[in-house]
Amino acid sequence: MQKIHLKTLDHLLGEIKELNLPGGNGVRVDTSVYTGYNIPPAYDSMIAKIIVHGKDREEAIAKMKRALDECVIDGIDTNIDFLYMILENERFAKGDFDTSFIKKELDM
Repeated sequence: MQKIHLKTLDHLLGEIKELNLPGGNGVRVDTSVYTGYNIPPAYDSMIAKIIVHGKDREEAIAKMKRALDECVIDGIDTNIDFLYMILENERFAKGDFDTSFIKKELDM
């Protein structure tokens, strides 16, 4: 199982002009946003949570990449590109990571 939190960036406010969220076997999305939704000034930056299941880590990561490919969220900036960077990382794919992963591997 892989779980990803879609977030808006830099606390940017705005209206979600277009929204398409992923679906299919082994993919679940938890959210309350919709096309036309306005991100309020006082908000939780997590606008959606995507959960995928696969027979193993490799399949779950492939499903998550496909799920992120299916995401269309126009009108606000999100962290989808950042999530791709994590999923593409060799150490992450092997399950070789800890709480210092982002700082060490992604130079952040």
